[in-house]
Amino acid sequence: MAPKTSKKTQPATEGGEKKKRRKVRKETYSSYIYKVLKQVHPDTGISNKAMAILNSFVNDIFERIATEASKLASYSKKSTISSREIQTSVRLILPGELSKHAISEGTKSVTKFSAGAK
Repeated sequence: MAPKTSKKTQPATEGGEKKKRRKVRKETYSSYIYKVLKQVHPDTGISNKAMAILNSFVNDIFERIATEASKLASYSKKSTISSREIQTSVRLILPGELSKHAISEGTKSVTKFSAGAK
């Protein structure tokens, strides 16, 4: 495999112009967070700092649920994480009423997804 060349070391194009560097893509949940905010409070905005905090929160919860689901799958000697493992993980990680709402929303989403696959 050929070594990757840095964009900085490439020679200038004709006319002495430098090639534009491609912006490094950063995956975030910000567009989804913004869409949900607009559904709940259409006239409310959000600052970049608040968005960064919410993005970190979503990443943290995602990681906790995925880790717990992975443990549950390995306990039952399964190599696949199913919706059952996710649901159990949510029950274990999220407290009380929050877990009930999350499970009902998750069940609704899985049902909608399964109906579309047929």
